[in-house]
Amino acid sequence: MRLVTIILICFACSRAYSQDTVFLKVHFLYGSKPLQQYKDTERKWFGGMLGGHVGIEGDSDRIVNFLKKGKLHWFAKKRDKHSRYAVHSEKQFYSLFRYNPDSVKKAIVYIPVTRQQKQQFDSITTAYLKQTPYDYAFIGMRCGAGAYDILGQLNILPKYCYGKTYRKIFYPKKLRKRLLKKAASNGWLVVRQNGSTKRKWETD
Repeated sequence: MRLVTIILICFACSRAYSQDTVFLKVHFLYGSKPLQQYKDTERKWFGGMLGGHVGIEGDSDRIVNFLKKGKLHWFAKKRDKHSRYAVHSEKQFYSLFRYNPDSVKKAIVYIPVTRQQKQQFDSITTAYLKQTPYDYAFIGMRCGAGAYDILGQLNILPKYCYGKTYRKIFYPKKLRKRLLKKAASNGWLVVRQNGSTKRKWETD
């Protein structure tokens, strides 16, 4: 009887924890290029093997991600920002390269956060959606650096200054490697999907 009581208490605690836990989900769309035999039928993607995309989901099916707006700047400009933060559904996010979302390679990292961190995330993204804080540029902030900027402000990853952020997180894989390493050491859930066999995909 005592053993049954202990099991019931543990089960109740587990349910309470799962109900109270808040997660941010970081979505990674891997970079890729067509395999040689499919180069005439498969699309080329921006960035190729060092491309891909990343965004952060705070509320169900609302992925916040950093994008260019208009012509790509080679060097960042303060007064003429060709950038925007946007919200996409999961289906829209994984279709950004005009590809079947069920056929892309992806990884989703579930990060447990406090209620305070979630509120801070909501505050940051609300401000960024209204007014982009920086330009989108080849030598400057892009999607990986933009996502890192937010995670750094939440103290999930070390916070860097603007210049150090875009230099260290030059493309999404730089962020993905850091988060996957932290997920492995902290026991965070990572959900993966393999991509189409017609393309060569980034590896971790």
